[in-house]
Amino acid sequence: MKNMYVYILLCSDRSYYVGVTNDLENRLKQHHKGINKGCYTFDRRPLELMYYQIFDGPISAIAFEKKLKGWSRKKKQALIEENWSKIQELAACKNNTNHVFR
Repeated sequence: MKNMYVYILLCSDRSYYVGVTNDLENRLKQHHKGINKGCYTFDRRPLELMYYQIFDGPISAIAFEKKLKGWSRKKKQALIEENWSKIQELAACKNNTNHVFR
C-alpha cells in the first residue's frame, strides 16, 4: 500500500492549511505554483511546510486530516511543536458538564 501524508502549511496570512496527499513533494510544488485559483492557499502564498505525518493508507490519513481540520489554531500549533501535554490540555472539556467541575 502506498504511503499517505497529512500535512500542515503555514500561509502568508499566518493561517494554517491542512491537507492530505500520496505525494508530498509534488503536492507542495502544486501549492507553491498556485495551479488552482480556487484553492485556499492560492492567495496565501508563500507557504511553509510546518508538519507532516506518514500513514500506511488513505483511510487513517483522511480520518486524521478531518480531525486536524476541526482543531483550534492553538492545538495545531501544539502538534507542530510536538507539545503533547498542551494538546491534552487543549482537548480537555472545560464546560460545566465535565465531571471535573461537578
